[in-house]
Amino acid sequence: MDKYKDIANKLRIDIIKMLEESKSGHPGGSLSACEILTALYFKEMNIDPANPHWEDRDRFVLSKGHGAPVLYAALAEKGYFPKEELNNLRKIDSMLQGHPDMKGTPGVDMTTGSLGQGLAAANGMALAGKLDNKDYKVYALIGDGEAQEGIIWEAAMLAAHYKLDNLIVFLDHNGLQIDGKNKDIMNIEPVDEKFKAFGWHVISIDGHDFEEIFNAIAEAKKVEGKPTMIIAKTIKGKGVSYMEDQVGWHGKAPSKEEAEKAMEELGGVLDD
Repeated sequence: MDKYKDIANKLRIDIIKMLEESKSGHPGGSLSACEILTALYFKEMNIDPANPHWEDRDRFVLSKGHGAPVLYAALAEKGYFPKEELNNLRKIDSMLQGHPDMKGTPGVDMTTGSLGQGLAAANGMALAGKLDNKDYKVYALIGDGEAQEGIIWEAAMLAAHYKLDNLIVFLDHNGLQIDGKNKDIMNIEPVDEKFKAFGWHVISIDGHDFEEIFNAIAEAKKVEGKPTMIIAKTIKGKGVSYMEDQVGWHGKAPSKEEAEKAMEELGGVLDD
């Protein structure tokens, strides 16, 4: 597992560096998803960076589109584009905008940003795979604050109705959103029982434990007739001590001094 831990750490370093360079972005929910993206892009997904539009590839939809930095870090590390491009996050005419853009960024399968819509788009991809008799899987990542959106539950109904067992979704359950704690703003619990009631196969895991992530995906791949929801308990801002479980780091870039402190903890070097 050390190999994957090292990759997740690299993603965290790149997230901090690109946010400090851009002076804007969302660190908290990007850092919380590093293990999930590492597991998908560096072990589980059948993809080819040299052929990002390969028809038979597995798909990934970042429904919580503001978490784009973790997706960009994973795509660059995987070789979809040069890592130097990460320095251009959120700059005018950059391929890396504040939310994923499938028309501008190699490896992005769906443009996202309006919360809740990504799961519906993932449904469409999974349904298309069924209709075309394709074997690819569709993976998606949604946020727990995002799970307050009505469209999430409409999409949940549709996925179960059409028995989309080629759809595997992660819920990044870090407990925080832009305004505070989920439970204080709009409680989503018991979120596991809710998805079960909507007809999903549900697995609950530690979202920072690679063994649990890999085991959950293996279990999900064996499920027939149901989509799978993997509820991943995570820590917002994971890996950077002063950001961990702090709602103030939902959408604020670190200063140079703060980024240097993060580099000390992660073992990286901040570019001059």
